[in-house]
Amino acid sequence: MATSIMIVGVGGQGSLLASKLLGNILTAEGYDVKVSEVHGMSQRGGSVVTYVKYDDNKVYSPIVTEGEADYIISFEKLEAARYASYLKKDGKVIVNVQEIDPMPVIIGAAEYPSDVLDELKSKGVFVDELDALTIAEQAGSSKAVNIVLMGRLAKYLGIGYDEWISAIENTVKPKFVELNKKAFELGYTYSK
Repeated sequence: MATSIMIVGVGGQGSLLASKLLGNILTAEGYDVKVSEVHGMSQRGGSVVTYVKYDDNKVYSPIVTEGEADYIISFEKLEAARYASYLKKDGKVIVNVQEIDPMPVIIGAAEYPSDVLDELKSKGVFVDELDALTIAEQAGSSKAVNIVLMGRLAKYLGIGYDEWISAIENTVKPKFVELNKKAFELGYTYSK
């Protein structure tokens, strides 16, 4: 049975590079991989979703339906809650604890909910949370949140560290390789 991953975030956070890296490493490992990008209002900070499915056998569609995701990689807390219904009963959410205000909060029509992750945990959801923004800044750029989260995901997928590093070298523009390798390492070795 195919493994299903959703990468969710807000436009401009680098979810497309994360999905490209993920697709590249899974293909290099010999899996049949399908990737589909669904753009919301990404130009305006809207929700962006990428689906990744892979298997030893043929994968016919990348689309992940409710209750099917093995992993949700969330670049922001509210996006984790928005897509939690897509998670399998034993699935995992890896989430950056960063809060990016959606438009209703920005215009004062709503407040950002303070207990988003606690609510997920109270429903029995496995939540692996980390401050990927601070970790990315330690690596050298706030724009490396995506690679920090890929480093965290790597702990669960059973693909070797060196294979990930090779995939980064083959996916990222040369001038950003060292930064992204550092961000990946910090995400990979992160412990609470």
